[in-house]
Amino acid sequence: MRWYAEYAWLGGPGPAAGVLIEAEAGRFTAVTAGVTTPPPGVPRLAGVTLPGLANAHSHAFHRALRGRTHDDRGSFWTWRDRMYAVAGRLDPDTYLALARAVYAELALAGVTCVGEFHYLHHDPQGRPYANPNMMADALAQAAADAGVRITLLDTCYLTAGVDGAPLAGVQRRFGDADAAAWARRAQAWVPTGDHVRVGAAIHSVRAVPATELPIVADWAARRAAPLHVHLSEQPAENAACLARHGRTPTALLADAGALGPATTAVHATHLTDADVALLGDAGAGVCLCPTTERDLADGIGPAGPLSAAGVTLSLGSDSHAVIDLFEEARAVEAHERLRTGRRGHFSPAELLAMASEAGHQALGWADAGRIAVGERADLVTVALDSVRTAGVDPAGLVFAATDADVTDVVVDGRPVVAERRHLHLDVPAELAAAIRAVTTG
Repeated sequence: MRWYAEYAWLGGPGPAAGVLIEAEAGRFTAVTAGVTTPPPGVPRLAGVTLPGLANAHSHAFHRALRGRTHDDRGSFWTWRDRMYAVAGRLDPDTYLALARAVYAELALAGVTCVGEFHYLHHDPQGRPYANPNMMADALAQAAADAGVRITLLDTCYLTAGVDGAPLAGVQRRFGDADAAAWARRAQAWVPTGDHVRVGAAIHSVRAVPATELPIVADWAARRAAPLHVHLSEQPAENAACLARHGRTPTALLADAGALGPATTAVHATHLTDADVALLGDAGAGVCLCPTTERDLADGIGPAGPLSAAGVTLSLGSDSHAVIDLFEEARAVEAHERLRTGRRGHFSPAELLAMASEAGHQALGWADAGRIAVGERADLVTVALDSVRTAGVDPAGLVFAATDADVTDVVVDGRPVVAERRHLHLDVPAELAAAIRAVTTG
């Protein structure tokens, strides 16, 4: 396969012009910049071609809530009740349909790899399915159908609060008996297809007791797998953890051996200076989800101090209130401006790295997120002639483009989106049908 990109982002402060890109067996084999004339018969990618984007934090079923919770006069905790209502209605078939449509929407937005923070394990009564990992199978199949890669972050979720309260109601779907039972079930899942990798997740210090945290961390370490965790998303979580353990959630994770280079903390909104230092010293990453953090009134995370401490930042759309990694990337900069009262914290190149290379690294795909020889052949082309991008300096594209400007997407050398159309699915129709199935009746 060969493509000729009008501009392509090859690293550095901005894109190169006239780039001939060649791939074989899903890998880039040659990348040549400064080619002034497209070779005959080679597809031309008009606009700026980027590496594949990685959405490092997804809850696919939350997409069903878009436009349905905007009038809530409450908090994260009242929104959570609405989310649980959807969680209670899903079964393997409806989960497959919904996740397939959501992952196809991600593909249309330029996402080539998704990290699914998966805790919807069991039936509505909390009983394991005959195949204990049937819901994981549905997510892996959904990604295959949508044409994207997935890291399934199998999530340990054992208690309803830091005080160890038992799971009740729909939460029973999330829980295994203890961390050892979680590890046995997670270990038993052997996915098929080279588009899937497996990681681990600690839902939060609310949901995994301190004594069980090392079991999850050790499972991930022995498999050299990514380990993700919701961290300090809400002040109430911090207060409860301090009252119970006398330390912050970050310190509790550090004591349990759950912080390291393979760890990605999600949100990390309400951190102390000592927490930031712990994350930096551990070589951990942080996945920011600015749209969801705004939508749920979580707050603005300390992106600048985290970056200065050596923490690698990645991006996620989390609840999928919006699926647009350009919006998430520029929101990191915009939020830091609001937090500090100063402009100019992250360059366009740094923001795009969060959306591509850093996200893939966080999900365990070290060979993706760059247009370079030997890397996975993922390409995302963004138009320069829309009402948003016309006249824009290509180097500043991240501050102008939206998901609607993505025209073409290639994943592992295979075209998935062409001329803004998914090549295999009618995405609006699939979304409408899948959401209707879990929100009505």
